[in-house]
Amino acid sequence: MAKKSRPTFQKREKEKARQQKQKEKEQRRMDSKERPRAPRIEGEDPDIAGIRPGPQALPEQWEYSNSNEPIPPPARTSDAPKP
Repeated sequence: MAKKSRPTFQKREKEKARQQKQKEKEQRRMDSKERPRAPRIEGEDPDIAGIRPGPQALPEQWEYSNSNEPIPPPARTSDAPKP
């Protein structure tokens, strides 16, 4: 009886596809190494500029004045009936 050659053929095709993918990946790596990178800007990172360790000051919209104005109650989020 003849052996089935399908699994061997499928394995070979799968291995060829894997090798091709590895070659493409290596080519992408080489291309990225050849491309010039954007120059790094020395100094402070603009995303974290002005932040210091420890507690931070409240933003202006969260601060209340020291006058005798009442502090507004928090918004109600439950669907319970009001008393």
